[in-house]
Amino acid sequence: MARNPRRDLLAGLTVAIVALPLALGFGVSSGLGAEAGLATAVVAGALAALFGGSNLQVSGPTGAMTVVLVPIVARYGPGGVLTVGLMAGVLLIALALLKAGRYMRYIPAPVVEGFTLGIACVIGLQQVPNALGVAKPEGDKVLVVTWRAVEEFVRTPNWTAVILAVAVAAVMLLGARRHPTVPFSIVAVIAATLAAQLLHLDAAAPIGELPSGLPTPSLGFLDLSTLGSLLAPAVAVAALAALESLLSATVADGMTVGQQHDADKELFGQGIANLAAPLFGGVPATAAIARTAVNVRTGAGSRLAALTHAAVLAAIVFAAAPLVSKIPLAALAGVLLATAIRMVEVGALRAMVRATRSDAIVLVLTALATLALDLVYAVIIGLAVAGALALRAVADQVRMDQVDFKADLPGEHSEEEHSLLSEHIVAYRIDGPLFFAGAHRFLLELSEVADVRVVILRMSRITTMDATGALVLKDAVQKLNRRGIAVLTSGIRPGQRQALQSVGALDLLQREGREYVTTPEAIAGARAYLHHSGVLPAAPVTEEASR
Repeated sequence: MARNPRRDLLAGLTVAIVALPLALGFGVSSGLGAEAGLATAVVAGALAALFGGSNLQVSGPTGAMTVVLVPIVARYGPGGVLTVGLMAGVLLIALALLKAGRYMRYIPAPVVEGFTLGIACVIGLQQVPNALGVAKPEGDKVLVVTWRAVEEFVRTPNWTAVILAVAVAAVMLLGARRHPTVPFSIVAVIAATLAAQLLHLDAAAPIGELPSGLPTPSLGFLDLSTLGSLLAPAVAVAALAALESLLSATVADGMTVGQQHDADKELFGQGIANLAAPLFGGVPATAAIARTAVNVRTGAGSRLAALTHAAVLAAIVFAAAPLVSKIPLAALAGVLLATAIRMVEVGALRAMVRATRSDAIVLVLTALATLALDLVYAVIIGLAVAGALALRAVADQVRMDQVDFKADLPGEHSEEEHSLLSEHIVAYRIDGPLFFAGAHRFLLELSEVADVRVVILRMSRITTMDATGALVLKDAVQKLNRRGIAVLTSGIRPGQRQALQSVGALDLLQREGREYVTTPEAIAGARAYLHHSGVLPAAPVTEEASR
């Protein structure tokens, strides 16, 4: 399985050292406790590595998932979170079987950057109570909880917790700049724990007692009567797990040469992991971009590295639970504060904001929605706004230009003849998509045509046409006909023909005999119509037509 087992084992050990404080911190932040974070890292980490679609992916509890879980815990309790994880696992497997992985690539980059920025802000705000050394206030809105925590700190300051949190975050951020390969998170946490024990810092509340091992698998938390009310949260968790996992796998592919993930298999692996983790008391899991990046940078080449990471964490659970239980909560808060800060890539954000005004709007709205609402609503809002702006941009591409039809006149003509025809015939070439977003502007332009007897529409360059575009075209033809202007078309493609047929526009053109395959044929038809109407003299037309 591994081309270089020794290198994979070393990479797995390194990732485990980085993952330990993160698993503990995210477990605490989710509301289910540090033991839930460890169980998730061990169980989901191993199963996602075995059944997933990426050789380099590392899975476990993540900050993005924590953001979604906090309101679920507040409303439904720990049992509700475990049930949601189980249901999300089923949904992820269903997505894999439906081969939905390919569609995740269509999420625009500004949406991804926007909710990453929003997640970073929420993760940072979630750490404020532990960083300030106060009990977490009631509530499921992070801004409200943060404000209440600050108010409590003002009444009863706990500077010990603040100093520990700031020190741990500073060590991680400053140390990573000078020695990026050193796992400063575990170094800082160990130093903070030793300081709290040796200096008897009672104000630095520890994690508390942890079980020496994983609990026995159980479905005791499952209440079938709650499944209906938990479906919406489960869909949100499954959507986030799919999105973050496939994004992480794409990042991992980009950091290596020759690695390519299987999107549907990755969804299946995440589904299996989320089915199993709740049985052991674990929170819903997803692939972790930061841990995956560490895995790749330390030389991992196969799934053995992610499996080693899970095995090392399992050994810690069984052998070192008493020591881990003494870690101050403020130290874990410092780890997650630093993690949140490192999630924000200023260069990428600056480039995205400067790209176009639309990209900037989508990014900012997605970030604000993540902060004020929740992540799933944020993604939906971001996609809706991005889609609307994209439609507007595409709609602006449709053009209707008047063109000289001299080059397409059948036969030879004098300038006088051409001028005479130009007085009565006008030709327009339509370029781009004719669909609902821009069709009405087209109708206004076409309806303003005046002082001619025949309009020729050259339609071969229309890239797409929907029912709205076809209906608008039909309305324009009817309006011009009522004004005594005949409308002829050329170059209608099969796809356009179907849309025109659906609204009766094609029947209208064919009934009048005004649909032509080529532009020269349409011009000849226009001249015949003008001759029949008595607008053009008979002789020149007959001579030209005989050639």
